[in-house]
Amino acid sequence: MNNPKKLIVSHAPFIHIGSSIPQMSLHIILAALPAVFLGGMFRFGASAIAVVSFSVATAMLWEIAINLVSKKPVSVGDGNAAVIGLIFAMLLPATAPWWFVLTGTFIAIVIGKQIFGGIGSNAFNPVALALAILMVSWGDYLDFDEMYRHFHFDFIPTYPLAAVKHFGLDAIEPVRLTDLLLGRQIGGIGATFGLGLILGGVYLMIRGFIRWEICLSFLGGVFITALIFNVIDPSRFAGPFFHLLTGYTLVAAFFLAPEDSSSPVNFIPMLLYGAMGGMMTVLIRNIGAYVDGAILSILLINLLNPLLDKIRPKTLGKVA
Repeated sequence: MNNPKKLIVSHAPFIHIGSSIPQMSLHIILAALPAVFLGGMFRFGASAIAVVSFSVATAMLWEIAINLVSKKPVSVGDGNAAVIGLIFAMLLPATAPWWFVLTGTFIAIVIGKQIFGGIGSNAFNPVALALAILMVSWGDYLDFDEMYRHFHFDFIPTYPLAAVKHFGLDAIEPVRLTDLLLGRQIGGIGATFGLGLILGGVYLMIRGFIRWEICLSFLGGVFITALIFNVIDPSRFAGPFFHLLTGYTLVAAFFLAPEDSSSPVNFIPMLLYGAMGGMMTVLIRNIGAYVDGAILSILLINLLNPLLDKIRPKTLGKVA
């Protein structure tokens, strides 16, 4: 009598690199900590700690709440909600009011992530979507000069991008690039310490948690576009290194643009996606209505992502 064997068939992928969502979330958090601690908490003190803690906590609570309401398994353990809360806090001033943070994490988790179907299904980067809505609704709370008016800094006492936008290059003449690199500027809690963001981004690229093609092409787009503007009118437009080290540029390049579900997977599309995001960032800054164009540029390339990913390599073989 034959001895039948039970065959177990599973779906793709059949080869796994060994990483997981919790592992990826942990490494992204670790990569962001130098910028958060040295650029934010060290500079802005208890106010920054409160905003970061509240943002991470409320993001996780919104995740649990929507899981319970929709009767889905609780997914907060994968760490993705904590990552969203941390990156969102990195973009905020240390004096952001509690309701502003609460509203932002609600938009990011419930609208930006869960309504689309949860992790891996979102069409837009949840953090960029939340911040863009807050910019349009209550933009004054993202005016760093106004939000930090009661702080007494021992470094550059004005938001560099706003100074250039409103008063021209003369307003930033004393600013040195080393100051910007080391976080001696005001801005988002985790967006001022350029060196920390670069180290964190390089770490994530080396470990393979983000795609270098997107990050480097985004920075390249910023650099080339800013250089063109600077060459055309050096008395009006800042140089490329200024644009790389101010505002949300580095956060966008390493923590927003490479987000898996809202970015391409093929090589050429990734290069185009990143480069277009970098170009749009500088275009909005120099000739647009907003001081920093990084967030809006992320949403624009998110929209283009499905179209760009149709550019695929030719298949092997030939038609008979």
